[in-house]
Parts: sequence; C-alpha cells; structure tokens
Amino acid sequence: MNEAVRSVSATAERQGPTERLVVRRQGIFVALTFVGMVGGLLGSWFDAPPWFVWGCYAGAYVFGGWYGLKESIAALREPAVEIDLLMIIAALGALYIGAPFEGAMLLFLFSLSGVLEEYAIGRSRTAIKSLIEMRPESARILRDGVEETIQLEDVEIGDVFVVRPGDRLPLDGVVESGQSTVDQSSLTGESVPVAKEPGDEVFSGTINETGSLEVRVTRHAQESAISRLIHMVERAQSKKAPTQQLIDRFEQPYVLGVFAMTAVAIALPIVLLNHAFEPTFYRAMTLMVAASPCAVIISTPAAVLSAISAGGRQGVLFKGGEHIETAGTVDAIAFDKTGTLTEGNTRLTDVNARDRLSTDGGLVADELLEDGSLTDDRLLTVAAAVQSRSEHHLAEATVEAAAECDLETPVATEFEAVVGKGVHATVQGRTIHIGNPRYVETVLDDRPIDGLADGLEAVRDLESAGKTSVLVVSETDERRCVLGWLAFTDTIRPDAAEMIDNLRERGIDQIVMLTGDNERVARYIADELGIDEVYAELLPEEKVTHIERMQERHEAVAMVGDGVNDAPALATADISVGMGGAGTDVALETADIVLMSDKLDRLPYAFALSRETSRTLYINFAIAFGAIAIMVVAILTAGIPLPVAVVGHEGSTVLVSLIGLRLLRFDD
Repeated sequence: MNEAVRSVSATAERQGPTERLVVRRQGIFVALTFVGMVGGLLGSWFDAPPWFVWGCYAGAYVFGGWYGLKESIAALREPAVEIDLLMIIAALGALYIGAPFEGAMLLFLFSLSGVLEEYAIGRSRTAIKSLIEMRPESARILRDGVEETIQLEDVEIGDVFVVRPGDRLPLDGVVESGQSTVDQSSLTGESVPVAKEPGDEVFSGTINETGSLEVRVTRHAQESAISRLIHMVERAQSKKAPTQQLIDRFEQPYVLGVFAMTAVAIALPIVLLNHAFEPTFYRAMTLMVAASPCAVIISTPAAVLSAISAGGRQGVLFKGGEHIETAGTVDAIAFDKTGTLTEGNTRLTDVNARDRLSTDGGLVADELLEDGSLTDDRLLTVAAAVQSRSEHHLAEATVEAAAECDLETPVATEFEAVVGKGVHATVQGRTIHIGNPRYVETVLDDRPIDGLADGLEAVRDLESAGKTSVLVVSETDERRCVLGWLAFTDTIRPDAAEMIDNLRERGIDQIVMLTGDNERVARYIADELGIDEVYAELLPEEKVTHIERMQERHEAVAMVGDGVNDAPALATADISVGMGGAGTDVALETADIVLMSDKLDRLPYAFALSRETSRTLYINFAIAFGAIAIMVVAILTAGIPLPVAVVGHEGSTVLVSLIGLRLLRFDD
C-alpha cells in the first residue's frame, strides 16, 4: 500500500514541495504504466513485433511496481511483510503463466489506487497546512508613535501592534483602542463576525474586517491560540483510532495467512487432485489478489483524518482518532457550571455589612469602622484584600468591584485557600475568612461565631434568588464574628438551553451538572436549562466519584469543563471536553476534545460528527470485507478471471477512500 496509509502522522512539513513532487512523480508512473499496458494489449491484437509487445509490458511492470517493490524491500528488512508484496508476487505470477496483461492491469490499478489514497489522506491532512497559512510572519508594532514591521519571534508581551481592515491578526492580545468586527470562523467555527472594542480579547490568525485596531500583546508567538491549535492538530493526526490500531496489529498475520492460503490453493489441487499447474496457479494468484485487505486498511485513516479536519474547520478539535470513536458511544454527559453552562463573567451584586457591629469585646478593630460602624465599602475593602491573592472567579469579581469603586485595599498576608470551600488571610492584624456555609461549618467549627445565624439566613435568602453567596468572618485571639456577606451572580449562556435540547435529540440519555457552587444556585440554573440531575457543593475529588458512578450505568460518559478543579473529573471521564475560549491551560491539556470557541452549539456537532464517523467505518468495513468474501466465493465456485478480481479489489479500495472523504464536508 501507499506510504500515505502507513504514516498518517505526517505534519505540515510533508505538505511542502518535496511531497507534492513525489505525488506528481507517482502520477507520472501510473500514466506510464497505463500506456505500457494498453500498448502491450494493442500490440498483441494487431500482431506487432514481440519486442514491441514485451517492451510495453516491461515498462508497465517497472513503472507500476516501482514504489510497491521499494516499500516491500524496506519492510522485509525490518523484517515484515506487507500487502505491496502480495501485489508484486501476484503480478509476477500472472506474467509467469502467460497472462502479462492481467499482471499489468493489476499493477496499474494498484498504483492508481495508491495515488488516490495519497490524495485522500493528503486532503485530510491539509488542516495543519491551512492553519500555518493563517499565521502571519510579521507584525506592525507601534513604538513611540511610529509603526515598525518586525518578525513575530521578536515581539514581546506588552508591545502594541496595529491591524487594519482585511489584515490577519498576527498575535493574541487585548484591544487597546479602536472598534471593529473580527472574523474568527477559521479558529472558532463562529459563522458571524464578532464585534471587538477596547478590553476585548482577540486571537492570532483571525481576520480584522471593518475598523483599525491597536492591540496589546498578551502571548508570545509560540503560545498563541493558532500555534496551540496547530500543535494539537499535529498530535491528533498522529494518534490512531482503536479500530485502526486493531487493523495494524492484524495486518501482518493476515498477510502471512493470505500467503499460506495461496500456497495451499496451489499445492492441494496439484498434489491431491492432479490438476494442471497453469490453471491452478492462475486461480491461486486470483485468490491472492481478491483476499488482499487494501480496502480494509485504508478505510479507517481516510474516515478518521477527514473527521478531524472537518471538526477543525468547525471549531472542534479532536485530539486523536481514538476520541472520535469513543465520542460516538457517549450516552451521558456531566457539565461543570461556571464558565461552561454560564458565561463565567461572575459579577459582585450584593455587599452587606452586618448591622450593629462595634469594638465592644474586640469583635472588630477600629481601623475597619467609620463613625462607629462597619460600612459596605469597608467590608468590600477587606474582602478584596483577601481575595486579591486568589484566582477563583468569585475572588476576581470581588477585586474588580473594589477597583470600580476606587477603594484602596490593604495588604493581605498568610493567605491560604481551602479548595471548594473558602479562603483566609491576615489583614490589619486579624484573620479574615471568606467562604461558603460549608467552610464555616467545617473549618471554623471549633469556636462559636457571633452573628452566624443572621449570616446564614441572609445567605439562604440570596441563594434562593439564584445568587452565589459567601460569609466574611473576622477572627482575633478573643472572638470570631460575621462582618457581613457578599453575593455574586453569573449569566446562563444564551445557547445553553438549545444545546441541551440538541443533545437529547442526538441520543444523550442523561445530562448532569457537577459544581462546587451551593445547591440552591445550582438547582436554579439546572431548572432553567432542563438538566436531569444536580450535584452541588462538590470538591474536585467528589466530582470524580460522581463520574465513576455514572460510568457504572452508562456505556460512555463525557465531562465538559473549563477550570483547574475540573481537571481530575475530565481525566476520569471516557471523553473530556474543554472550553477553548475561557478554558484554563490545565483543562485544555486534559481534555480529549476542545471547543475552540465558547459556543456550546459546537458540542452537539462534535457528537454528531463522531457518530457519523462510526457509521462510515461500519459501511467501509462492510464494503471491504464484503468485497473480499464475494470475490473469494466467486473464484472458488465460478472461477472468475484475474481481471475481475483486480477490478473488484482496487475498486473497493477507491470506494472506501471516497466514502471516508465525505466526512470532510460533514455539516450537522
């Protein structure tokens, strides 16, 4: 078989002039093989001189068997035997028994199918090439008010580059000034250009459409979105699907089995039944051609690599063929909440300082009080000081709210986080705890807390309104007391409800939410989206436990998440899906499938593409094995000639290649 089938892990470098030259040369060899085959046939019909007839056939055999012979010799040095060797021996066998035309036709169709396979695999590999072409080589950097064109490798984080209408963005960054719309379809699969204004993030490889933008660089060239995508696609194309791995393991014994069957088909009739050698040998060569599994071997990479390319164009990155096959069997999905089903842009909505706080009994130090009482601004100041040391989305919302109010926050020290519960740090000589009720009940359960009942009641009321709430507790050597409470809200993604409905239409039996947020807020969102089950207030290891329980009841379970705390559950699930836009690096590295935009409507597409790929594999296998079975039976019963076996064998190979290529145009 063609080397394209042997090495589906080739990357964009092989798409250059050298590979195109090889393919062109193979095409020329196929044409010369055809000329030699037809010339020999016509020469025989019109009684041409023997030197002309045999010269034509010799050319057909040399050019038709050149690449197959090279690969066979290379394989024998390993040592191994491959299908190419079967074809070479069958062609030489036909020549030996006086059927040079049949042998030449075999080599012609075999070499032609090899070129078509090269084309099929090459088409599916063009994802990397097109991505590389999307990445500009230089950027117009603005320095001291003057534009300077420099290579991407020389651009530093913090530099500002200029893009004009029609330009591709060279690097990832944040818009400093200007307004425009950006076509992100090549990277994220979004069909509609996205409006960009100061503060919005933009990605390399996307196209600026209407206005000029000045963008501050946030990532080096090798860390940009397009570079990461290229690297992921390279790795994806190097990972074979389980079906392909199985075929690779059985190829060697299968080929040896075909050789053994051919030997038996020659020896048995001659030794036991006294059949003549030439017709027996002819039928054995026909059997060898018919039983060769070329179509079986090409069927999987043609389909899987086409699916990877189709998904990449739609903003869905499969990190390997095995994930495409597994995703097609998913019947249950678990979602994280924040940043996945919700926008992830959490906002601080309520800051409530507890009434009637005073310095009596050392509950609160004087620095926190204004006119003898604790104000909402002072509560926010203290909370922001603690949260400034945290990367949690609630912490970021607290710090942003304090900055918007122009509040100066003191320095916090001795910061410590309790995953899934809360944080604490030392501020102005006292320990400030910020956490959910679970944090208070487990971490602060050794001493009484003044005002806890009022705080818990306020938190319950806020959670009933669909808000995530935390308590702020002050601790000194003498006492603990509740200073107040904060409430946050997050917006449900506008496409989340439709996405849930689409998943159900595609055969997903159970949809579950796994979140570290409190149960009231989680159930409020789940009810809005129509999710089957909700498990809230979970630690990362508890999410893993729920994934394992789901796996006991379902064929395959998918987990969709975007955060660091989702990584263990993503790794445990049969298929993990990371959000490429808002997702953390840990989640993206752990995920098997990456949605390169934050649009959840790509998720049903991913599962639909996976199932279509599985159906395509079944069809290809049915054609490949069916053709082998029909031809073998026909040879043994009806004695079909070698040319018919050649056409059936190579025809089925080309057919499964073309069926696999259909996935390049898959659109759900």
